[in-house]
Amino acid sequence: MDFNSLIAHPEVLLLVLAPVFFVCILLEWYVGDRQNKLPLNARYHLPEVLCNFGLAAMHQLTDILTGLLIAKLYLMFFGWRLFDIEMNAATFVALMVAQDFCYYWFHRASHRVRWMWAAHVAHHSSENMNFSTAFRQSLMYPLAGMWIFWLPLVIVGFDPNWVVFVVLLNLGLQFFVHTQSIKSLGIFEWVFNTPSHHRVHHGRNPQYIDKNYAGILIIWDRLFGTYEKEVGTVEYGITKPINSFNPLVVTFTEWRDMFAECFAPNRTLSQRLGALFAPPNTQKPELPPQVELTHSKVIKDKS
Repeated sequence: MDFNSLIAHPEVLLLVLAPVFFVCILLEWYVGDRQNKLPLNARYHLPEVLCNFGLAAMHQLTDILTGLLIAKLYLMFFGWRLFDIEMNAATFVALMVAQDFCYYWFHRASHRVRWMWAAHVAHHSSENMNFSTAFRQSLMYPLAGMWIFWLPLVIVGFDPNWVVFVVLLNLGLQFFVHTQSIKSLGIFEWVFNTPSHHRVHHGRNPQYIDKNYAGILIIWDRLFGTYEKEVGTVEYGITKPINSFNPLVVTFTEWRDMFAECFAPNRTLSQRLGALFAPPNTQKPELPPQVELTHSKVIKDKS
């Protein structure tokens, strides 16, 4: 496939890069599982690896095609753009930086808005960290609203195919930060997202939660106060473990819990909206008044 064909069909970019990904996985597996040179939570476990690949396949089928559809529908029905940007080396670099800036805010929103976290949680639900963790993606990103963050790039004047290509290139480059085999990249740690920075992002240690949202450039985290250095052992996973290798369970558990809280009886409108849009893990279901009275009476009687 030549480059022009790839731009015409950017949704296949990750498939083109797949051989590189699998070579890296094999090398990491050899170093970790065969030579025992990596921590236990960097090892490969077949049920989880199969789950990760299943999640990647579902994501590939839904998210990318939806992104192209939304961008082209916008142009079809509105067709308004600030500029008509012609792609060359300079505008490609500008698009990469602009997309990475948009990615930072998408990623930050995916941790701070529960509706979006319901999709993103699949990526964080593993308690291991290796290259296959990068494949843990969700087919629910289109419903969560991911592509809203890329539409400004189309409105500015970038071609939708180039936008999707750069989004996927960003995602492909992020594959390489999902590893424990690289400790530090020295001076590059100041500018770029690295394995060390991203290990922090996947940590459920209190000091690591909601830190290092970077895609390619860590400068956004440094600018907006979400940077955290890796200074201690990272404990991977989420504070409410899913404990399943079934891709459907991993995908839909948080959606189920979120809607259960939203539609629980005797909740106010603000509580229902909070269950959907407040930051995750801050929603503590309040007992209905009659239950609170009963609970208080039990405590009083025991005292």
